[in-house]
Amino acid sequence: MAPLKLKRTTLSQILAAGKAQVKVPTYQRGGAVKEGIVHVGVGGFHRAHLAVYVDQLMEKHGVRDYAICGVGLQPFDAVMRDALGSQDHMYTVIERSAKGSFAHVVGSINSYLFAPDDREAVIAKMAHPDTHIVSLTITESGYYYNENTHELQSEHPDIQFDLDPANEQTPRTTFGFLYAALARRRQQGLKPFTVMSCDNMQKNGSITRHMLESFARLRSPEVAAWITEQGAFPNAMVDRITPQTSATDKEALADNFDIEDAWPVVTEPFMQWVIEDQFSDGRPPFEKVGVQVVKNVHAVEQFEKHKLRLLNGSHSALGYPGQLAGFKYVHEVMENPLFRKFVWQMMQEEVKPLLPEIPGVDIDEYCNTLIERFSNPTIMDQLPRICLNASGKIPQFIMPSIAEAIWVSGPFRRLCFVAAAWFHYINGVDDAGKPFQVDDPMREELQAKARAGGTNPAEILSIKTLFGDDLRKDKRFLQEITAAMEQIAQDGILKTLPKYID
Repeated sequence: MAPLKLKRTTLSQILAAGKAQVKVPTYQRGGAVKEGIVHVGVGGFHRAHLAVYVDQLMEKHGVRDYAICGVGLQPFDAVMRDALGSQDHMYTVIERSAKGSFAHVVGSINSYLFAPDDREAVIAKMAHPDTHIVSLTITESGYYYNENTHELQSEHPDIQFDLDPANEQTPRTTFGFLYAALARRRQQGLKPFTVMSCDNMQKNGSITRHMLESFARLRSPEVAAWITEQGAFPNAMVDRITPQTSATDKEALADNFDIEDAWPVVTEPFMQWVIEDQFSDGRPPFEKVGVQVVKNVHAVEQFEKHKLRLLNGSHSALGYPGQLAGFKYVHEVMENPLFRKFVWQMMQEEVKPLLPEIPGVDIDEYCNTLIERFSNPTIMDQLPRICLNASGKIPQFIMPSIAEAIWVSGPFRRLCFVAAAWFHYINGVDDAGKPFQVDDPMREELQAKARAGGTNPAEILSIKTLFGDDLRKDKRFLQEITAAMEQIAQDGILKTLPKYID
């Protein structure tokens, strides 16, 4: 039997095919529901995380006011537009673990708007009374956030374009769209929608608020004041490992589940979302599907710190050194006993002592869970995905632990090794001399600094949008990272790594 093309009209046939591991939506879609969430940046993570939670609310709890309208702002989003459009905006989530694979067709994305085709349609959708939440997964670079000054990169050409009143109806950036839609809602006497960042950034809600308010102040102090007084930007911690979808994944879906899907999502069974209960225009009952809704930003930050420093920090420790050493997948790096021991010791001896205690959370148990998740061979998590956009990741996942270790005179040799590995990775050549693509919005500047500095970290550390004076001026840190850079350059990762293991 040939696989069935995923569409509304084939759902019953997919079920009838007798694949017990497949679930499909039974709720109404299309005009029978309201699109209460507009989501900017529909990629793999959104479709494995927020869209799955909303799908569960629609399927299990009859929620009808919070279906999702997806939005793509960039030209490359045309591929997602076409993939979802060809199958009634549904797609398949494939959960993989040692216990086997499970397929779940998700229908919570009800429509999709491609901004380059019609920017006004996106503004109008956000400004519509049915829209209560605009959620974001736009990656770190989409926030135009200066890591050193903690201010909006207002001089950036795209921000400058959107700040010109002549361009208000044809914005380029997320903040240009948010501002135009909120200004329109204010004019119409509506409440501001909640701006809900689902990006993997510490204080994601607070940063989003500060960036948008800064943008708005440069356009209209009155609109900015209204956003400040009435807007909501909940902080959140999000977690689900979601590798890039490959052609092999699509073939496996067709072979094992008889589903032809233009762009399925592969992920792990584990899923977590902790979010601050700060919403300006209502919200769905997220608690009913396992979301941890907490009272204040402090509670979110505690979970967030554990996740960013342990999970993402360890991912960095596997990604940059692992790719330099010639590995391709995360689980392959974990199969190497040196790396496995290194990551465990980094978590336990250098990161864990810096973390707050959370009632009911066992950090050792969490670390063991991470080791198990990293070792999952079935999701085939590629190292280039882990290494993507490092200039937005290393300053959040590794450098804060180093800065705190400096403050308390704690151990940080392994953390410095990871930073040094990234500094070496920037050159785009692995230890065998094989070139690879460095995918980073700051690649040209980083590579110029890396070439100029060699094994001296001063050049890269001079990038003030990424690194603070606390790092540039600390002798112990400079000595440690310089030594690691010299050893990696001379001997490579696998010969240097044993020196960082007890």
